[in-house]
Amino acid sequence: GKWHMGVNCKSRRDHCHHPLNHGFDYFYGMPFTLLNECQGTDDPELAKSLQDTYWFYTQMIILAVLTLLIGKLVDLFSVKWKIIICLAICGLLYFISWFSSYGLTKYWNCILMRNHDITEQPMNLEKTTSNMLKEAVSFIERNKHRPFLLFVSLLHVHTPLVTTEKFQGRSRHGLYGDNVEEMDWMVGRLLDAIDKEGLKNATFIYFASDHGGSLEAHRGNAQFGGWNGIYKGGKGMGGWEGGIRVPGIVRWPGVLPAGTVIHELTSLMDIFPTLVHLAGGAVPQDRVIDGRTLLPLLRGTVQHSGHEFMFHYCGALLHAARWHQKDSGTVWKAHYATPVFQPEASGACFGRGICPCSGDGVTHHDPPLLFDLSKDPSEANPLSADTEPLFDTVTRRMGEAVEEHRKTLTPVPQQLSPYNNIWKPWLQPCCGTFPFCWCDEENKVD
Repeated sequence: GKWHMGVNCKSRRDHCHHPLNHGFDYFYGMPFTLLNECQGTDDPELAKSLQDTYWFYTQMIILAVLTLLIGKLVDLFSVKWKIIICLAICGLLYFISWFSSYGLTKYWNCILMRNHDITEQPMNLEKTTSNMLKEAVSFIERNKHRPFLLFVSLLHVHTPLVTTEKFQGRSRHGLYGDNVEEMDWMVGRLLDAIDKEGLKNATFIYFASDHGGSLEAHRGNAQFGGWNGIYKGGKGMGGWEGGIRVPGIVRWPGVLPAGTVIHELTSLMDIFPTLVHLAGGAVPQDRVIDGRTLLPLLRGTVQHSGHEFMFHYCGALLHAARWHQKDSGTVWKAHYATPVFQPEASGACFGRGICPCSGDGVTHHDPPLLFDLSKDPSEANPLSADTEPLFDTVTRRMGEAVEEHRKTLTPVPQQLSPYNNIWKPWLQPCCGTFPFCWCDEENKVD
């Protein structure tokens, strides 16, 4: 499925970020992310406001060149041909520089790979659902006689909400609801494959989402990004509950009791130590591992999660922390930075398209905004020293925990810097002779 970690570092074939370079033995999916541009819609998603600005400047350059050219031809004013030609060349280079990054996104970004080989460029989204499902079921069938790890990162419930004709119009909740229903069907097909191979009681299955619903994803009055219920905020917000509180569903018949609901703090970082535990291994001891194995909690041998504190980031910046105070059972949440909503009461950043992590789109809080999630899960009523007797004690202890946490971090180069985000032609995965990058090995007939 969707890898979204990129491919190359220094050359087109080094594949340093590829899944096969990070412990996986087999890969089928998108190395980048799913964008509206992949569907070829008229609603571009990647840096839309930036593209509009670039196109405006390009039009201004074209207008200037045409004005000088016409003026020269009808002798309105004297200007050297060299100036007109130089301006035209500069304008052309300017256009190529930004259009290569944004205008050809479907060809550069929307590709499908099997292991190290590109099988579709650009990918055919109409067939992606069946292709992904077929690959996952085939993987189960090939590995049914030995232990395996299958990580399926679905493209569904993500704009542009590609939904096959069979599921279009089935939900009362529009295209998003249709997409959810198709995702549910796909998960059901995978569970059926597990059961068919007699692996039901021998397979630990964990279903989760990587973030809350994207409130800003909409077209007209149609909501394309889900709904986060009572929780404030959404996708891209590193602190508010609506951005980080997600479903967590586990199935392991015969080992874990069915129908159990566990109200404890866990994290997607817990998956790694849980899998290591299941495989009979040991987590690395030469670094701090933030995750905790879920098995004791799931089996009921312990009543509380191994997490006392959790730290919530927006990009590389810590925006919030929470403290599960074990003696009282209270869950405190401190926000050190929060996004500036546009409009203010919307709970989202409609004016920006997605909430930023820093700059003028963020408000910093000192002292932090403090909430008691045990009583106020919607984070509607920030506490103060006047309303909460423990305010100073709690914020001080949480500040100490943040500092202790920061001491465990090792500085690394910022991979999300502007330089690392711009398109680099020498790193572009290409299944042909660059820049003629297009192929369709998926539907090739021998």
